[in-house]
Amino acid sequence: MKISETPKNNKFIPRRLISSLISSSKTLSSSYLFPSSRSSVPSTPTVKFSQSMMEENIENAGSIIFKWDPNSSSKTKVTSLFHHNRKEANEFLKSVKDLRRAMHFLINENSTSKKLILAQNLMQIAMKRLENEFYQLSKNRDHLDPDSVPGQSTGGSRNSVGEDEVRADEFEIAGESITEVEKLSAVAMTDLKSIAECMISSGYGKECVKIYKVIRKSVVDEELSHLGIKNFRSSQIHKMNREDLEHMIRTWMNAIKIAVRRLFSGERVLCDHVFSASETSRELCFSEITKGGAINLFRFPELIAMRTVRKHSLDKIFQLMELYEAISELWPDIELIFEFESTSAIKLQALSSLLILGDSIRTILSELESTIQKDSSRTLVFGGGVHPLTHSAMTYISSLADFNGVLSNIVVDSSPSSTSPLPDSYFESPPMENGPTPAVSVYLAWLILILVCKLDSKAKLYKDASLSYLFLANNLQFIVEKVCTTNLKHLLGTDWVLKHTEKVKQCASHHESIAWTKVISSLPGKDSAEITPEMAKECFRRFSAAFEEAYRKQTSWLVQDGNLRDELKVSIAKKLVPVYQEFFDTYFMMLSGENNMELLVRFSPDDLRNYLSDLFLGTSTSGCSTSTSSLQLGGCLPR
Repeated sequence: MKISETPKNNKFIPRRLISSLISSSKTLSSSYLFPSSRSSVPSTPTVKFSQSMMEENIENAGSIIFKWDPNSSSKTKVTSLFHHNRKEANEFLKSVKDLRRAMHFLINENSTSKKLILAQNLMQIAMKRLENEFYQLSKNRDHLDPDSVPGQSTGGSRNSVGEDEVRADEFEIAGESITEVEKLSAVAMTDLKSIAECMISSGYGKECVKIYKVIRKSVVDEELSHLGIKNFRSSQIHKMNREDLEHMIRTWMNAIKIAVRRLFSGERVLCDHVFSASETSRELCFSEITKGGAINLFRFPELIAMRTVRKHSLDKIFQLMELYEAISELWPDIELIFEFESTSAIKLQALSSLLILGDSIRTILSELESTIQKDSSRTLVFGGGVHPLTHSAMTYISSLADFNGVLSNIVVDSSPSSTSPLPDSYFESPPMENGPTPAVSVYLAWLILILVCKLDSKAKLYKDASLSYLFLANNLQFIVEKVCTTNLKHLLGTDWVLKHTEKVKQCASHHESIAWTKVISSLPGKDSAEITPEMAKECFRRFSAAFEEAYRKQTSWLVQDGNLRDELKVSIAKKLVPVYQEFFDTYFMMLSGENNMELLVRFSPDDLRNYLSDLFLGTSTSGCSTSTSSLQLGGCLPR
């Protein structure tokens, strides 16, 4: 087709093109339209001269536009103008710009010019070519890296990149050396931006936006699929077995940061860069590209929370807190990336998941409190050892402490003492070395207090008062040890640890006093008057019987903590052995002539030391004592 030839099927100029040209005419300088004008009304020769220039521009534009007509040859259908010859691509864009200016001039000065029909045809060919180029560039994910945009940032104002900042023949972006891959990416993004600006200014913004939305949405959806993000449905989630659900949660946890900080953030940067000349197009594209995938992504935790609450699973709280933590950590990014009004539904979905997760976590925490308080097991732990409730509750509470950031948000407004059946005087917030006690510390201390008070009631089930106190000492020691070896120590503080360590010592002291009083009292005191041989015999008999009874009991009792066990043995030995040693040294020789001396004096001081070493190992099978001694525990342990 010759350049001057007028196509038969193009006899009018599209209304949108005329509107676009007219609306932009206000911004075109009169010096360009009338370069030799010296007055506000140009002379007729100047108009004719300008018209001939404009018509010549149309002819010149046609030379390159017809060359790259997608329908002119098979070569132009498969060859990319921007990959083939970048210099020629820039000339093509410049020709479209000149063509548009010429059409604007003729519409204002000579709307009957036959060149307008040619210009219209050229514009349609040019737009078709640019549509094809835009399509190819948009779907090339390997050459579209948002990190190659100089000065890029997600949200707020952005620095656009012009052709003067990105050069195809130099490894440089905004003055920084880059790799070949980065250069290709920067060039591709600059080409997309140039094409978008050209199409929008030529009245083909809708076509440009439509192409971009379709291509980039498919890219985003495919990337989400590769990350394992599916179209989550409530019915599917509720029917999943434990293993499949845990696998899906792990997949989601691995995908969420990549999706937000790389995929969605990257698409935001791309949209802002490509459509930097049109805020409306920028917002529309980004919203429609990401909305479906982002809402589906952020809805998943909400579905998990709803399923968990229905099944009342205490062990699922940690999954919920992981999900809560993942979204809350990303919330600043989510707010920044999806700042448009048209993307508010995405933020609302993320926020909805946070709120529902928070409510579900609070529900499970309430169940935990109730479970501890209502534990009705009356089975006595062998030897007064650590109760299974103590094991499970402290393991649970120490795991909660690992999510102190999440718990801080969850329990910040809660007041434990206001909902507890226990008296306010029982509750003490753990004092902090610096500043006020954090809400999470108060809450965790409260949970432990509930456990301690439940253990207090279980201690009363033992018939032997000394064993009851040993049970309390064992369980309190386990609690203190669990606090000291987990994140609880940082949350409860040193003062809390010292206070409860002292309670362990008090319980051990009460145990020791009750368990060994009869043995020690069987010996005469230091201030006793000189006793007769018969009285000495009776003292030896009473001592042997009392020691054997105490020994028989306490070899069946158990102290699992090695340090506490050694401390108890040393303390008992200090109180018992020196008193017996003195009595033994004084009266043993007096009775040396007696018959059956080995039955009368059964233990030497060294024997006592050896026997005491066997205590609290839980080796005897005699079981718990059936003594009717009563235990008076004033409240939750000694205060």
